[in-house]
Amino acid sequence: MASAADQFATGLNLSKFGQATELKKRLWFTLGALIIFRMLSYVPLPGIDPTQLGLLAQRTQGGVLDFFNTFSGGALQRMSVIALGVMPYITASIVVQLATSLSPQLAAIKKEGESGRKKLNQYTRYGTVALTAVQGWVIAVGLETLGANQGLAPVVDPGLLFRIAAVVSLIGGTMFLMWLGEQITSRGVGNGISLIIMAGIVAHLPTTLVQLFEGGRTGSLDPIKMAGILIAVVGLVLFICFMERAQRRILIQYPKRQTARGVQSERSHLPLKINTAGVIPPIFASSLLLMPLTISQFAGQAQASGKSSWWGDLVISLNQYLQHGSPIYMALYGAGIIFFSFFYTAVVFNPEETAENLKKYGGFIPGIRPGKNTEAYFDYVLTRITVIGAAYLTLICLVPEYLVSALSIPFYLGGTSLLIVVNVTMDTVTQIQSHLLAHQYGDLIKKAKLKGGRLR
Repeated sequence: MASAADQFATGLNLSKFGQATELKKRLWFTLGALIIFRMLSYVPLPGIDPTQLGLLAQRTQGGVLDFFNTFSGGALQRMSVIALGVMPYITASIVVQLATSLSPQLAAIKKEGESGRKKLNQYTRYGTVALTAVQGWVIAVGLETLGANQGLAPVVDPGLLFRIAAVVSLIGGTMFLMWLGEQITSRGVGNGISLIIMAGIVAHLPTTLVQLFEGGRTGSLDPIKMAGILIAVVGLVLFICFMERAQRRILIQYPKRQTARGVQSERSHLPLKINTAGVIPPIFASSLLLMPLTISQFAGQAQASGKSSWWGDLVISLNQYLQHGSPIYMALYGAGIIFFSFFYTAVVFNPEETAENLKKYGGFIPGIRPGKNTEAYFDYVLTRITVIGAAYLTLICLVPEYLVSALSIPFYLGGTSLLIVVNVTMDTVTQIQSHLLAHQYGDLIKKAKLKGGRLR
């Protein structure tokens, strides 16, 4: 029995992996869904000339669209049916969550439980369709005039029919990805939307490494600088792992009670993660920032290809000031990360509800009175650790992005991409470990029942 207990304590026992049938089904489903996502990124919009689009993409590399292209797994560069990825869905969910905090009617719907959650999800879907339609129309109009001054025509037959077909295709692609992410969450392993974003980033990793080593081979990149980049990436991954595991443990004590060993008091700890919001703030901030920039980028390129106007000049100037790595872009991105760190932490952890639950079950913090004082203490501690978490996220996302932009290195090796990949990987491994623990726990119960039956 000691060996079984040791196996249970290890959590991730590879010898038991082959017996976990349910976990294997979930893993195969997740893998199949991600393969479908990657296949869809190669399906172009109707009416697009892939050859002309490829030539145009080579001449217009750089800028904020490359950042969006990384999140979509290259789908934006190929103008596939999932070119917008899941960003409209994320933006719509941000708007709904903000509206829930500001509107008493939506707040009342949220408190209805499962039915309220379904209503809010439906509002999010409606918002996703609306945002995708607006972005899709701007992209379609921009594609018709994109490259005209360079002698390239990525659209075979411009006109109203192409615009409608492009908008409908983009709406269908985004809604399918949203549905696919929900299916991964319920029938697979991990958070579906986060896994789709991570799959898009990881898809660029081989190309990034090839470009990095090719630069060192040809001499365009200093070998010392290349070694420094690799060391910095490894150090950044280790730092992210350390901070994601860091937590503030609050001592919780329960009233004394009589047991067989005498009068004893139970103690436990309430762990509060330093980064309670996880990877959500960078994703939300980049989503809100990329949506108007994508529209302005295509509108600016369309104006540059056609007649000059005050609107076109304004859009072109906006794109220049908000280029990736520019001070204004970095400032807006950092402000968005800080805001969503506090906002999402407030959504995830409710000090009032936690204090009431502790009071209901007789728990208390030593030296703190139950009720309002406990709630104020939770709010005090959470605010201060969120400051550390927001500073950590801002540092991870902005400093590498600035260095990458200054050194002219492909920016998807930056901190935001690494943060998403490492965080989502850790969450997925944790869920796999939980499934294995549940499977081993079930085996122990079955063995205990069999032994009990024999004793009878």
